[in-house]
Formats: sequence, C-alpha cells, structure tokens
Amino acid sequence: MEVERIQALAAFGLDTLPAQFVRPSHERPENSPAVEGVTVPVISLSQPHHALIREIHEACRDWGFFLVTDHGIPPELIGQLQEAGREFFRLPQEEKEKYANDPPKGNFEGYGTKMTKNHDEKVEWVDYFFHFMHPSGKVRHEIWPQHPPSYREVTEEYNKETLKVTEVLLELISEGLGLEKNVLKASLGGDQMELEMKINLYPPCPQPQLALGVEPHTDMSAVTILVPNDVPGLQVWKDGNWFAADYLPNALFCHVGDQIEVLSNGKYKSVLHRSLVNKEKTRMSWAVFVAPPHEALIGPLPELINDQNPVKYSTKTFAEFRHRKFNKLPQ
Repeated sequence: MEVERIQALAAFGLDTLPAQFVRPSHERPENSPAVEGVTVPVISLSQPHHALIREIHEACRDWGFFLVTDHGIPPELIGQLQEAGREFFRLPQEEKEKYANDPPKGNFEGYGTKMTKNHDEKVEWVDYFFHFMHPSGKVRHEIWPQHPPSYREVTEEYNKETLKVTEVLLELISEGLGLEKNVLKASLGGDQMELEMKINLYPPCPQPQLALGVEPHTDMSAVTILVPNDVPGLQVWKDGNWFAADYLPNALFCHVGDQIEVLSNGKYKSVLHRSLVNKEKTRMSWAVFVAPPHEALIGPLPELINDQNPVKYSTKTFAEFRHRKFNKLPQ
C-alpha cells in the first residue's frame, strides 16, 4: 500500500496545508494556546533521596509529567543517538521505504507515517521509525536501519543507559506511592519489561497554526522517556490548559502513562499531551516507551486499595488494553 510520507510532502514546498491535515477549529494551536509563564517540573536525580521521592510524587500527582536532569546518560551518547536518527531520515525515500511497516497487518515496527486511528480521518504531521529495544528476545535487528552503520551500536548503548534510568524512576515512583521500591518493576514484568523506541520526525509545516504533529493523547506505556531536539513543540494538559514543555539541553522528558495510572488506581494520572509543528524547522523526538509484556495482567495494586480508595480500573492483560485503546473501545 502506497503511503504519502509527510517528509516527502513537505519537500514540495507547499504554501497551504492539504485539507486532511487541517484540525477541527477547537484543536488548532491558534485557538488553544499554551499558558505563558508556568514551567513544568524539573527534577535533578542528584539531590537527597527523600527530596527526590517527594518531588517525583508531586510531579506524578499534579502533572503526570516532569523533566529529569543529572540522570547519568552521557550527553555525547544522546548526541550520537540523535545524529543516527537524523541520518536515517536524510536517506533517499526509496531507501527509507525498504523499512516500511504495515500496521493493518499487525507489523508496527519499522518506518511509518501514522500509528493511531482517527474518527475524523485527520492526519498527523509526522513520520516515525519504531522498534523494540528490550528485552533481547523481542529485538529484530534485521528491521533496524542499516544506515547509518552506527545506528545499532549507538541504540544498544542508549538502551542500556535508559534501562538504568527506568529502574531508578520506577523505584522512585513506587516509593512515592508508599510502596516497596521494587513493586512497579515487578508488576510490569520485571526483566521482561519492554522498551520500545519511536523516533518522530515533524518536518516544516506551511500552516503550523492549523495542524498538529501528534493529536492529544495519553501513552499506553507505563512510563515514556523522551529526548527532543531543540525545536519546541511538546505540550501537556493540566487543569484545563495546555502548558509548553520547553527544551532543556540533555534533560529527559518523562511521561506517566496509562499503566501507571491503572496500577496506582488513579493516584497518578496518565498525562494528556500533544505535539505542535514549526513553519521553518524540523522538530524531532526520540521516545522510549516502557511497557509490560503483552501477557502481563495489569490492574490496581492491592496495596493501594481500601474502603476510602476502592478499585477504579478493571484488571486485564496489556494485550487486551492495547487492543481496546487502538480501536477506541471502552476500557
């Protein structure tokens, strides 16, 4: 099936946005601007443990989102990861198409242009490359980009570093919930917990005030750890308003996802967020989705249930959750 790639479309130098990208009036960035003067939480992992637990708890409770600094991932490695992603998207179109995925047939890994169904058939202004990074049994190196040649080595190194940060964050989030530090990781499959890489490319857009790179959504992961390039665009929803998550060099953008919301029985909410696009510049982001294996049963943790806090979510396999979310069925 021939798919129209956004990067190829943008290369034509359009003056106006094709109709399928024009959002309904209430969704357009020009009609729903971000609140000025309020910054999202920024948390240094180098501070004392008790302060860290408190700050993570407050950020997860109030925002479902925070930036992490002093996380230990070398800035040089983040730079190499980003350069490898940029090099892939610079390849000739026919080269990129060799990696094309086929979501209708269940092949989500590879090069693609749209991941979710939309009732209005509005298209998001984004191309992407998606693949598993962990555990090793799920990794299919044959569908990873062969160019640049450094892609595999750099991505495997980034996977190792991201796993370390993920474990630290899950421990802190567990403790913020008043649980033993290992509870969330164990609930998400332990060493079988999955890490999925999605490189998003948002090319320059002729009318960015009418379009969205990614429409408002929550992530079905437990946690998402993202690094962007320096072109802003990510916005998070809080208290009935959009707030911009501005670029901070070498910081990790951390989203609470649907599985943490379910496990915490709603104590921590999955953050609604969207991506804007830019008229002159290409925006990119590298998102790692931390998710349980498909067969894992996810429901509210018994330790968090009592008469004052009854069960708010049903327990189901992650595969069932995904199926319902993709097809917009009630959970």
